[in-house]
Amino acid sequence: MLNLSNYRVADDLFEKYPLKTLDAMLRPDAGRALGRWMLFFLLLGVVVMFFPWRQTIIGEGSVTAFTPRDRPQTVQNAIGGRIEKWNVQEGQFVKTGDTLLVISDIKDEYFDPNLGERLDEQLDAKQGTRTATQAKIRALNNQIAALGDGLVVKLNAARNKVKQANFKVKADQADLVAQRKNYQIALDRLERFEKGYRDGLFSLTDLESRRLKVQEDQAKVVSQDNKLNVSQQELINARLDLTTIEADFQEKIAKAQSDLSSAVSYLAEAGGEVAKLRNKISSVDVRQGLYVVRAPQDGYIVRSFKTGIGETIKEGESIATLQPDNPSLAIELYVRAMDVPLIQRGRTVRIQFDGWPAIQFSGWPAVAVGTFGGEVTVIDAVSSVNGKYRLLVQPKPNKNDPPWPEQLRVGSGVYGWVMLDDVPVWYEIWRQLNGFPPSLKEEPTEEKGVKK
Repeated sequence: MLNLSNYRVADDLFEKYPLKTLDAMLRPDAGRALGRWMLFFLLLGVVVMFFPWRQTIIGEGSVTAFTPRDRPQTVQNAIGGRIEKWNVQEGQFVKTGDTLLVISDIKDEYFDPNLGERLDEQLDAKQGTRTATQAKIRALNNQIAALGDGLVVKLNAARNKVKQANFKVKADQADLVAQRKNYQIALDRLERFEKGYRDGLFSLTDLESRRLKVQEDQAKVVSQDNKLNVSQQELINARLDLTTIEADFQEKIAKAQSDLSSAVSYLAEAGGEVAKLRNKISSVDVRQGLYVVRAPQDGYIVRSFKTGIGETIKEGESIATLQPDNPSLAIELYVRAMDVPLIQRGRTVRIQFDGWPAIQFSGWPAVAVGTFGGEVTVIDAVSSVNGKYRLLVQPKPNKNDPPWPEQLRVGSGVYGWVMLDDVPVWYEIWRQLNGFPPSLKEEPTEEKGVKK
């Protein structure tokens, strides 16, 4: 039989000393509740796996200017010199043409304060030399023309003399032939007279007269022969004179042409020196204008690389950095090479600027807070030094997107997400686990009509 008193004692002890461990133990109905919750979360996870997820390509970079003329530039001096005066200070706004600093020349060839007048005097002297040389060239041309005319006259006279000598030789030759005929006739007659004398037909006086006639004809033949030799020698001399005259005139003409070539060469040299002096005069005038370094465009002096008065600077050396006013801002993002083929111009980009708090859900950009919109406008054709490719992103006009902050400065850090296509969540998880690049099914609607 059970003792009821023992149960009463046990109940009193439990009431006086309760067991917390026993109270913490799960009741049989708690397991069913846990199972229901697990089943709910499992079904929820399966449903979430089929939610659309926007694929993105992440990049980081900085704020820059879209056009090169709006980017920070260094102001350089065109000539070397010594700093004499600074007209600006760092952070000051300057306009185009404002004086930044004044320098003085340090080259000894430009120390002469009257250098311009000296160069003008040298130019006048060289121009006078060139004028005199031009006059000499004209005189030599006239001399060559006169020598040519004189050569023609002399040659014609010498040729006529040769012709006359040639005619005289022919005439003397004909006379010699005639004298020889007469001498032969005289010999024949003398032979007949001697035979007639022996036969008694002629007297001794007639024979001696005929003998004298033969001697006279012989003398005439010898004289005519000598005369022919003289005529032939005169012909030779006339021909030699013709050659001598031609050679003398050719020598004189050649000398005049040589002098003319020298004068033309000297004229060209003088012209080159005149042009050189004019160039130097223009360079001096331009150089005097370069003693003042001016602002190339409106902007702010960010930083000066040279300080103090009296410091020497080289030509082409950077003096200060100028940030142009009101630059057309853009974002340069750097992305991996494997992601570049998936990006086209016109792709939407969500941007987070350093210093602006933001919450970004890359897969659901609609719920992002504090980000700004943009679109890809430039994709570099070559990679940068770090092996990544640069994208230039500009603001995208959208009434639902706030404009970029006015406080942005060139060089500020930026994070960006290039928006691609929608895929299921399970596909994105599978892609991330396998390290695959994002997929590209078709161009987004905002790219339709964009010229590739």
